[in-house]
Amino acid sequence: MKVLHTISGIDRKAGGPSKSISDLSYELAKNNLDISIITYSSPNPYIVKSTQYNLKLHFVNDGRFKKELNNLVSKNNFDILHGHGIWQMPVHYMASLAREIHKPYVISPRGMLRPWALEQGSLKKKIALKLYQNKDLSEAACLHSTAKIEADEIRLLGFKNPIAVIPNGIDLKEYSIRKEKIQNSKKTILYLSRVFPKKGIENLIEAWSMIAKEDRKDWQIKIAGNGNERYIHQLKKLISESTLENEIKFIGPKYGQDKIDTYYQADLFVLPTLGENFGMVVAEALACGVPVITTKGAPWEVLNTNNAGWWIDIGVEPLAKALTEAMQLSDSERIQMGLNGRKLVEENYSIESVAKKMIQLYEWILYKKEKPEFVYL
Repeated sequence: MKVLHTISGIDRKAGGPSKSISDLSYELAKNNLDISIITYSSPNPYIVKSTQYNLKLHFVNDGRFKKELNNLVSKNNFDILHGHGIWQMPVHYMASLAREIHKPYVISPRGMLRPWALEQGSLKKKIALKLYQNKDLSEAACLHSTAKIEADEIRLLGFKNPIAVIPNGIDLKEYSIRKEKIQNSKKTILYLSRVFPKKGIENLIEAWSMIAKEDRKDWQIKIAGNGNERYIHQLKKLISESTLENEIKFIGPKYGQDKIDTYYQADLFVLPTLGENFGMVVAEALACGVPVITTKGAPWEVLNTNNAGWWIDIGVEPLAKALTEAMQLSDSERIQMGLNGRKLVEENYSIESVAKKMIQLYEWILYKKEKPEFVYL
């Protein structure tokens, strides 16, 4: 089976999808699929080249994407095309071309149809929907969401095609369980993601200021990630105005083993997001054995049902309450929650199991095999 993945970027600074799609493509190639990725060139992509398995990478300069895509497709008899992200021209080019050559295609909106995302630049998105986006989505052989809540929201928008619910996968070989030992030094609450308004960092700062100083004295918050310098300056000003400079620190972006080591050094992970389609960093933290606090803006109800963390309402007060509860637990109780989270990822989010589901989806589309249980008509 020959599959072409189209995505705007797989750079390490581009957020969760660039990592998850790189890992998925590599795993699909390991399963004997012929996989190609076409994407814009970037300074630091997750995959630079692949000498193993049948994975080919095509990096394209600005302004040449449509031409390069057409050339690539004309030279390869792809069975199915798969686009990641919407509102972006590369995936639109892919969908238009697939219809032209009568090839089935899949679109993964990657959270870009969730309510919070639709509200941002809503006028431009309404225009895009009328011009091309509705057609691209409605004529896809299947839409792919990473969680049931995202699928339900897509359905409410009126799209009637099949929707597959397949989570992002974690390569557990990259995230070995940390060797636990109870530390006597200051404990760490870690935020690691893009420093971006939808991530709810202002709520984290305000929630922290609401917690009694006596309860905070043995803890610190570290914020890891890249973002707009003006926005980071605004956050630092807010921290300064709340006299929290000694308790909340920015530590910059973390990649590769440095990122994993940052997870290992944390006692608690927090993602106070306003909206995610998945939240790759949640899965990564759990894989490293760190209990997680995140909001109902992310599809992680399983944190509560598996005693691996807190899945809370969006807002300052619920966050302050969850932080207080987490900090009041003993070290051994937090460690056990982290172990529960690791087990949760092993059983449900391994890259191997996710790739097998994606192959099932492709085979169902191409060969009309029995409908997988994760596909909703």
